[in-house]
Amino acid sequence: AAVFFDPTFMEFNYYIFILYSQVLKAKNFSHWKGEQQMYKLDIGWPKAPEYFTGQTFCVAVDSLHGLVYVGQRGDNVPKVLVFSEEGYFLHSWNDTVEMPHGIFVWNTATGSSVWITDVGTGKYGHTVKQYSPLGKLLQVLGTPGNAGSSLIPLQFDQPADIFVEETGEIYVVDGDGGMNNRLLKLSDDYKELWLTGTNGSGIGQFKIPHSVTVDAVGRVWVADRGNKRIQVFDKVTGEWLGSWNGCFSEDGPYSVRFTADYKYLIVAQLNINRLAILAAPPVGSIGDCAIVHSIQLADETKPHLVDVDMRSGAVYVAEIGAQQVQKYVPL
Repeated sequence: AAVFFDPTFMEFNYYIFILYSQVLKAKNFSHWKGEQQMYKLDIGWPKAPEYFTGQTFCVAVDSLHGLVYVGQRGDNVPKVLVFSEEGYFLHSWNDTVEMPHGIFVWNTATGSSVWITDVGTGKYGHTVKQYSPLGKLLQVLGTPGNAGSSLIPLQFDQPADIFVEETGEIYVVDGDGGMNNRLLKLSDDYKELWLTGTNGSGIGQFKIPHSVTVDAVGRVWVADRGNKRIQVFDKVTGEWLGSWNGCFSEDGPYSVRFTADYKYLIVAQLNINRLAILAAPPVGSIGDCAIVHSIQLADETKPHLVDVDMRSGAVYVAEIGAQQVQKYVPL
């Protein structure tokens, strides 16, 4: 039988294909419009993930010395693991750490130290503690084992996170489900400079203040987890400056950290397994939040707290569900 070639039919199908391709392209463009790819996963970090033997709640980067500290929970597991920035396991320590929640590395001209918030209910809990890089206990704030009230500044009830400036001034968010819902600033000799916050949803009130950080222009940013917002305060006076609500309707912010250039704020959202990168406002009005990029993690990853290497820009994510820390490097 003869086979006839129909150029009109072929041409019609070709244009249908082109049109369909343009539709797909337009749909894809609209999905990514306004976003930019900013990070990629470092699949080689860490070199030996089997050292994660508990639930990884927090991570802190010592940018000066190229070290990464991980706080984990569990029975008969080391509570603090130390890795190199390349991902090699170095050592661990466990003394006087019960249930680490937040962790921060403070560098000075004379050395570095590691601050940990401990939400345990045993003899070491309800405290904010300072350690040497090898795990020697240097300072304890709060009364170990005793949950406090909002009436006493240095009496914590499940303190969630800590940020320490180069000057030694300390910011603590106190209230990972406890009685206290407050933001506290301390001097370098641990005296109260100001304290703000009560339980509630009004301006300056908190429902589980979960993470705290400070930007380069004198503003304190707090992940107000239960209220699904970020609140901002003046670091000198404690005055309320504004809040971001619109970006967190699906899930409240669990962690707040700035990128190395302070242009973006990285927010972990545990229940939807997402990292959101938001544009940081310049000096002046806080304005409305704007997500410029998001990283969707695998189901049940549960990102809890993050930290940023202020030298390389790498982002480290402590994931409770996956029981690991992942590293994302900037493109």
